[in-house]
Amino acid sequence: MEDRFITIKEVAINNNCPECYNTNGLHFTFKQKFVETRFYKSLTTETAQELFCKTCESVIYPVNWSDDIDRVFKYQQRAFTPKNASFKLKKTAWIAIGILVGIIAIGIVVTVLLN
Repeated sequence: MEDRFITIKEVAINNNCPECYNTNGLHFTFKQKFVETRFYKSLTTETAQELFCKTCESVIYPVNWSDDIDRVFKYQQRAFTPKNASFKLKKTAWIAIGILVGIIAIGIVVTVLLN
């Protein structure tokens, strides 16, 4: 089973980076969880956010955020709308369901014929 987060929205902000103090490199990334197995694909409602500085190439954790960064984050979080959750069966699942239905149908026919 493969779980990964896909990027839904990326926003550049003009606040000072707490690490390198540059004002041009900060980016908020909003992601949504995507699950893919052998039988299905699913986009869940679980989301994650990350603040990354492209100048010093480091992740800025919420502990290091200034009040200004926190206010911008709260605004961007309200503006972020995740995609609707979805669920799609793959070809392997449809084949397994077809085989199962076929076995059940054969069982019913055999039972009816023997009675």
